[in-house]
Amino acid sequence: MVYRHLRKIFTLWIILLICCPFFIQAQLQRPKLVVGIVIDQMRWDYLYRYHDLYGNGGFRRLLREGFAAQNTLIPYVPTYTAVGHTCIYTGSVPAITGIVGNNWFDRATNKSVYCTDDSTVNTVGNTGIAGKMSPANLWVTTVGDELRLSNNFKSKVIGIALKDRGAILPAGHSANAAYWYDSGKWITSTHYMNSLPDWVNTFNAKDMAGTYMSQDWNTILPINKYDLSSADDKPYENTIRGEKTVTFPHKLSMIDAKDKYESFRTTPFANSYTLAFAKAAIENENLGKNTVTDFLAVSISSTDYIGHTFGPNSIEIEDTYLRLDKDIESFLTYLDTKIGKGNYLLFLSADHGVAHIPGFLNEHNLPGGTFDENDLMKELNKSIEEKTGIKNAVRTIMNYQVYLDKKGIAEQSHTAAEVTPLVIDLLKQKDFIIAAVELDKINTATLPSPQKEMMVNGYNPKRSGDVQFTFKAGYFDGGKRGTTHGLWNPYDAHIPCLFFGWGVKPGKIYRETHMTDIAPTVAALLHIQMPSGSVGQVITELVK
Repeated sequence: MVYRHLRKIFTLWIILLICCPFFIQAQLQRPKLVVGIVIDQMRWDYLYRYHDLYGNGGFRRLLREGFAAQNTLIPYVPTYTAVGHTCIYTGSVPAITGIVGNNWFDRATNKSVYCTDDSTVNTVGNTGIAGKMSPANLWVTTVGDELRLSNNFKSKVIGIALKDRGAILPAGHSANAAYWYDSGKWITSTHYMNSLPDWVNTFNAKDMAGTYMSQDWNTILPINKYDLSSADDKPYENTIRGEKTVTFPHKLSMIDAKDKYESFRTTPFANSYTLAFAKAAIENENLGKNTVTDFLAVSISSTDYIGHTFGPNSIEIEDTYLRLDKDIESFLTYLDTKIGKGNYLLFLSADHGVAHIPGFLNEHNLPGGTFDENDLMKELNKSIEEKTGIKNAVRTIMNYQVYLDKKGIAEQSHTAAEVTPLVIDLLKQKDFIIAAVELDKINTATLPSPQKEMMVNGYNPKRSGDVQFTFKAGYFDGGKRGTTHGLWNPYDAHIPCLFFGWGVKPGKIYRETHMTDIAPTVAALLHIQMPSGSVGQVITELVK
């Protein structure tokens, strides 16, 4: 009897041992950690322009061991920071997300609105208003929100960036935390917490920004090796705040105390600082050690500050990317050690590109120029008043859109319908402006299809303007020094798109993909619902 009982137990164990692998295999496999890296203002061509100068462990490793969608384009205008970060993490466009620019004009309150403004929350970690921010203006979920929803909020989701919009909008509504930079410290808002964690206070107490600013910025290579860039001293470059020269070495240590923490943004050391904080977040929040997948969204912001100041053909931007390459190599090595090779999924992209400085273009007989939106608004208002008697018909020009003061026009016994054709006609008379269209009639406008589709995707009836205008390539709103972005052109809209790590086989594709495809592809890899406003397509070559 005992023998028979023991034999039954033994048989049961054999069955369990045989079946166990099948049960194990049936469990859904996911990475321990997802890391999103958005490099602010990184043109796609930077992957290859400096390729031979990069080391083997940074950008080149991502290209070699990862998957590259080489023809990834932004499918909307304007191509600005807030919109780009939102699009990458929502898979959606301004027409749906509500994030139509870094700023927009709110007709209800009759004032300009910043994308992450929230008067109902307070700053945590510093004094002042820099922390009165939240994702409240975002109308849809992010892939981080969907990850949290998929497992009843067990996943940790954290956003990090020097810029508040680069941390908040990627992290989403339900994130555990978003941290951004203010006066030498990492801060947040009461949307996320009422006090900073001890580890953040400890990190802030080190004053790493101050330490970095006590040293000067010299080129990482001998300066004569930078033959992919213009000469160092150019009149169309701008200066770092607190400096009087545009040339190396940049005497950061000589910048006044009142400026140094703000000037820090326009140095490559702020990128190192950001990734150091990202490592601290992984370490102290135990990201990747959860029972479910965690998510870290990191935005590298100083590339944008430096690019705006010196332009994409400067020694400063070349040196910044050579340094960033080393920082990325260090970060990947850290992830390999801390999370484990093959245990984390990483993607890298950019929120937009950038135009060459018109002064640089003209220097080489290439077309380009600038104009001033404020001057254009004054000119429109003067002309409209002369023709109709209507005063201040144009309320503002923002995001290359004209906002009419419809209420003010009505109070003067006129209608916006009378003014709109005048605005369009006056804009078209400008030599640098090619087209001007009424936005709520964009579907009937005669425009090249890529431009038209981008305008449709960017138009949000509640937050966009009334008339959109386009202009010649190489032109933008700005001064004679430095540069900017925001347009449909490939220099602003062609971005890197790399996937690396867990579940990713090396490869590349050249078919057209879009920024909106990143979030649904990540969602597919994680086997979760795509974000609530997503219009992107899964990059099937990657998930296969």
